Formats: sequence, C-alpha cells, structure tokens
Amino acid sequence: MDDSTNIHPLLKAKVYDVLSGEEMVYEVAREMIKDELKAHIRQILDEDPELKQELRDAVGMYFEAKVKEAYANIKLAKAGAKLGLRTMPEPLAQDMKRELEKEMGEFMEKIL
Repeated sequence: MDDSTNIHPLLKAKVYDVLSGEEMVYEVAREMIKDELKAHIRQILDEDPELKQELRDAVGMYFEAKVKEAYANIKLAKAGAKLGLRTMPEPLAQDMKRELEKEMGEFMEKIL
C-alpha cells in the first residue's frame, strides 16, 4: 500500500503532462484549420474579382462606420461635459473646466 501512494503523485503528474501536451496539439490543429480556411477564402476571392471588391467595399464601409461611431461618442462626451458644467455652481464649474482642459491636453499629447 505504501508503494501505491508514492506512485499516485507521479502518475497524476504524467497524466497532466499528457493532457497539457494534447491542448497544444489542439491549438496547433485549430491554427492549421484557420490557415487552410484563409487560403481557401483567398483562392475564391482571387477567382472572383467582383466579389473581392465587394468585400473590400464592405470592410471599408464597416471601418468608416466604426470611425463615425467613435466620433459620435466623443461628441456625446463633450456635450455631456458641457451639460454637467452648467449644472454646477460657477466657481466649481470653472475649476472643473480648467481640470478637464488640462486632462484633455495631456490625453491629446499622449495619443498624437
């Protein structure tokens, strides 16, 4: 009985090693399948330039919509900040305005 208790942790560790290696094999297989699908899609698009252009146009429209969405969010935040400042007492609003201007300046320097 003493021998079996010593073997158990060793067997458990080996089973874990095998399973973790199996996960890696699954991941590699998934990547290979993705690569095959990409190649197949590229082949279809190369054979049909009209479809390829349609897809490019759709991707362009999607990107443009995302940019417009981001711009709308910025405008909403700006309008919300203005509204919030108008609801505050004037001295506090002036302090908040200066702080917001400072923060926005630092933010713009970081992203540009």
